[in-house]
Amino acid sequence: MRYTEYLLPTLKETPGDAEVISHQLMLRSGMIRKVAAGIYDYLPMGLRAVRKMENIIREEMNRAGAIEVLMPMVVPAELWEETGRWQQYGKELLRLKDRKETDFCLGPTHEEVITEMVRGTVRSYRQLPLNLYQIQTKFRDEIRPRFGLMRGREFIMKDAYSFDLDQAGVDTAYDKMYQAYRRIFARCGLNFRAVEADTGNIGGSSSHEFMVLAESGEDAIASCNRCEYAANIEKAECRPQPRVCCDAAPPLEQVATPGRKAISEVAEFLGVPPSATAKALVLITDSGAPVMALLRGDHELNPIKLKNALGCAELEMATDEQIEKLAGAPVGYLGPVGMKIRIVADVAIQSGGPWITGANVADAHYRHTVLGRDFTVTHFADIRNVEAGDPCPRCTDGLMEMWRGIEVGHVFKLGTKYSASMRATVLDDQGQERILVMGCYGIGVGRTVAAAIEQNHDDKGIIWPMPLAPFQVLITLVNPKDDAVRSAGEQLYAELQAQGVEVLFDDRDERPGSKFADADLLGMPLRVTVGSRALQEGSFELQERRSGERTMLPLAEAAHAIVERVRAALAAEG
Repeated sequence: MRYTEYLLPTLKETPGDAEVISHQLMLRSGMIRKVAAGIYDYLPMGLRAVRKMENIIREEMNRAGAIEVLMPMVVPAELWEETGRWQQYGKELLRLKDRKETDFCLGPTHEEVITEMVRGTVRSYRQLPLNLYQIQTKFRDEIRPRFGLMRGREFIMKDAYSFDLDQAGVDTAYDKMYQAYRRIFARCGLNFRAVEADTGNIGGSSSHEFMVLAESGEDAIASCNRCEYAANIEKAECRPQPRVCCDAAPPLEQVATPGRKAISEVAEFLGVPPSATAKALVLITDSGAPVMALLRGDHELNPIKLKNALGCAELEMATDEQIEKLAGAPVGYLGPVGMKIRIVADVAIQSGGPWITGANVADAHYRHTVLGRDFTVTHFADIRNVEAGDPCPRCTDGLMEMWRGIEVGHVFKLGTKYSASMRATVLDDQGQERILVMGCYGIGVGRTVAAAIEQNHDDKGIIWPMPLAPFQVLITLVNPKDDAVRSAGEQLYAELQAQGVEVLFDDRDERPGSKFADADLLGMPLRVTVGSRALQEGSFELQERRSGERTMLPLAEAAHAIVERVRAALAAEG
């Protein structure tokens, strides 16, 4: 493609509303253009990268036995009413009416639509297993869209849905998709982790998120430095601790702690480390009942773990007024002694002590608080966030490390959450009706491209992995008015195209410095500079964008050498 015939509006300045590097560079390199909040045009360069991603996905989905379909973006409300999600989904679901005043929505996800498709076409167990996928535009009316394609309202997504007769079938389908996802992100040249994750509002029994590691990632990830265990911070497990006997502890003692509310203040005032304290938090369940969460003072509550331990759908922190009414003391002096509400204690509480706890009296704490002697708990559960240096819950000598990640894919075992409510059934080999068991597998296409930029850039611009690069090679003519320069560049351009190499030919009549700056911004893996000085020596200059390494290639050998570099780079990514 000739630069002078292409739509490639690069920007020298970073737009003021672009916060993360991928958003900045995608706007500056002319890949996307904002239409409205969270809604973007894909310009030619951006669309080429997205199509590269889609092609990799299609190849691996087909290889895993999935079949491509295409479902509508506009979905009738009646399907969502069958599963109850029309009322439950919230304001992210963009609802609309047609001219007949019939309710519809823009599909943010397609569990209902695919289940309706299958229940209307699949009748027998002989048609199973079945895995259907699509690559399509979705819409979620995010309250605060930001970060460009990382968190937009309209976005391109690959979603796949498997249907099986039983749980064993779903387990097999899940493993196929898990392995396919690993191949997809490896082929993209990305550094990623597959992490155990909470199933969220999609539902289901188990799930894994695929995270591209990047400092700008919104998600915290914990992974073992010895084994393959990794999990989202919402799901990462803490190793159970043995019960410690505190029979020799001194009697409970109330001490004055005037004005000391924070754990750090109390610990410093009493001359103990924060790990010797226990903090109590009061939360309100969706039924309106209060519950106390008890943790070691230096640990953080994980609300998702607590919610799962309680089996409730929603959980909110109690207000200061609610806490005073329950404990008779202001926030900062709350403790488990004498409390008559349900107490869920983190497993670390049974591994230490005696504890320093709030005395449920203003400006006072207890010393020597002992579990079982001075207070009891309803039950123990893993309800805290994992921290760097924690022992791995899976292996014996591994320690947990913390990373930041960008979620680009998610796989779920849905079970019968949707098929049961929508009566998606087949007849088994005994003629008995069986509810289908489902799995769900999604990849954010544009988000993965943006995540690749977050992981692959420098202060000059993008550094594309070869598999996702809009073009594999950029040819830059230093002086296109020089007949020898243009002739040599044109010949190399034709030779590379004939070999199937994707080439952007910068034939603009611009200053060399401006063209080189654009080349760094666009980030194509290989750049060939065609200049009169090198031509006089019978060579082209080849530069790798990632390493900056420069090589002089003899004119007669240049095309072959470049083709080999491209093929080697693609082969290295799988």
